Amino acid sequence: MAQDWRLFQGGDTRPHKVEAWPPAPPWRRFGDDARRRDKKRPLPYLISDEDRDVVNMALHLHRPLLVTGRPGTGKSTLAHAIARELTLGDVLHWPVNSRSTLTEGLYSYDAVGRLREASLKRRADESAGTEPDIGDYLRLGALGTALLPARKPRVLLVDELDKGDVDLPNDLLTVFEEGEFEIPELARLGEGKKVQVQYAGSREKVGITSGWVSCSVFPVVVITSNGEREFPPAFLRRCVRLDLKQPDEAQLQRIVTMHLGEEVGARAQELIADFVSRRNERELATDQLLNAVRLRSSGVRVDQDVLDKLFRSLNEVDAQ
Repeated sequence: MAQDWRLFQGGDTRPHKVEAWPPAPPWRRFGDDARRRDKKRPLPYLISDEDRDVVNMALHLHRPLLVTGRPGTGKSTLAHAIARELTLGDVLHWPVNSRSTLTEGLYSYDAVGRLREASLKRRADESAGTEPDIGDYLRLGALGTALLPARKPRVLLVDELDKGDVDLPNDLLTVFEEGEFEIPELARLGEGKKVQVQYAGSREKVGITSGWVSCSVFPVVVITSNGEREFPPAFLRRCVRLDLKQPDEAQLQRIVTMHLGEEVGARAQELIADFVSRRNERELATDQLLNAVRLRSSGVRVDQDVLDKLFRSLNEVDAQ
């Protein structure tokens, strides 16, 4: 009989040592363990033929791909799948929130830090006339890095654009159409001036001349939206649109098997059917199913009350 799965008891329980810490699910492994897993068996991305063709249309047209769908349908994962399959490097990730601006996506400039450094240098040596290198206080954002000239495009994930300011989609239009942008702080240094600036996802620097960044090939831009609001028609016209549907029972079976193995997948049919039935009544995400199957397959006692907590509606979670 399986032992009580509750490691933490609470109350007046005496301190006790956990001899065997529970192993992490495959999608919650970090460090070297995660890197070994990814190299050994990268997970395939399950997509219908129709949706696959929409993705390829965006790639051929060099247009942003606007991906909509309910939480848990694989919107963000699609960007990583494209980057992995087409060997386009790590995904550049720009998570959008209500305070996000176009400039934030392009670059950041720590003017206060540079001013402070200059002041400290003047105090230390009154005769010193050199200013701190402006490149040390500039950093390209995910969008700005994606627009650097390169032989092959980078993959940029603009995550949850519908959470951003109402003007952000329109602000993106010019950059998406022109494929270039200016950094005024560098442009003011003069024509031909080259400055080394750090870019997103790396500690290395890249040279920017005359304050302009211009792509040689348009990046693979994947924009996700949970449908919380409508985008301007002008923005929609410039995107290829993909609406991902929730996976059906057969697809869920494949997803569970893919993540947890054939033996676990075969034993999870009843739980998958229960999940689909609940999902018809309220909004649930696929990762909630994976968590439930993982717990039940780990040899611990998981009663119906625990599963109910795991299958809580996303709407209930958002309301708290």
